[in-house]
Amino acid sequence: MNNYDLKQEQTLVIVKPDGVQRGLIGEVIKRYEQCGLKLVALKMLIPTADQALAHYSTDPTWAITTGSKAIAFAKERGEKLFTDDPIEYAENIRNNCKKFLSSGPVVPMVWQGMNAAKVVRKITGVTDCTMSVPGTIRGDYALDSYTTSDADNRSIRNIIHASGTADEAKLEIPVWFKPNEILKFRYVPELIMYDINLDGILE
Repeated sequence: MNNYDLKQEQTLVIVKPDGVQRGLIGEVIKRYEQCGLKLVALKMLIPTADQALAHYSTDPTWAITTGSKAIAFAKERGEKLFTDDPIEYAENIRNNCKKFLSSGPVVPMVWQGMNAAKVVRKITGVTDCTMSVPGTIRGDYALDSYTTSDADNRSIRNIIHASGTADEAKLEIPVWFKPNEILKFRYVPELIMYDINLDGILE
C-alpha cells in the first residue's frame, strides 16, 4: 500500500465524565469508526488529579494561547473578567478542567488514519456546544456553553476531549497510554480506504 505511513496519523480522544455518565461511549466510538478511522487503543479509568493535570500541561504554550483566546471571547460576550492576565485566566481554566476530568470514569482512546486529528475534530464539533452544528457529536448531544460554564466557574461539559492537532496528540497520548498498549494489527477496511487500485476486490 503506497504511502502507508502517511495514512497512519494518530490522535487522542477522551470521553469525559459527562459523556460516560450519559451513556454516550458507544455512540462516540461509532461516529469515528464509521468514517473509516482505526481504533488502536482503548481503556476506562478514573484519572488521578495529577494525571488530569498532566494532560492539560503537555503544551508549554497552552496557558498563554488558551488564556488570550478565552479573555477575547469573554469580552465579546460582555462578561466581567476576574483578571486580564491570560496566564492567570488560563490557570483557572486548567484547574477547572483538572477537577472535571478527575471527577469520575473516563474513556481515553487512540484513533489512527489519514488526517485523523482533523477528521476527529470535524466529527466532534467545536468546544462551545451551542455553536456546534447538527451532525457533530457535540451538536447532537450537548448543550453547555462557555457563558454558562464561566458563570459557574467550572469546566464546560462537552462530552469529549479531542487533540487539536497531530503534534498535540503526540504529547497527550503518552499521558494515557504506554507504547505497548497501542496495538498494531491488520485492519481490512484500510484496503478500501487507502489502496490505490483496490486490488483484490474482484474474484
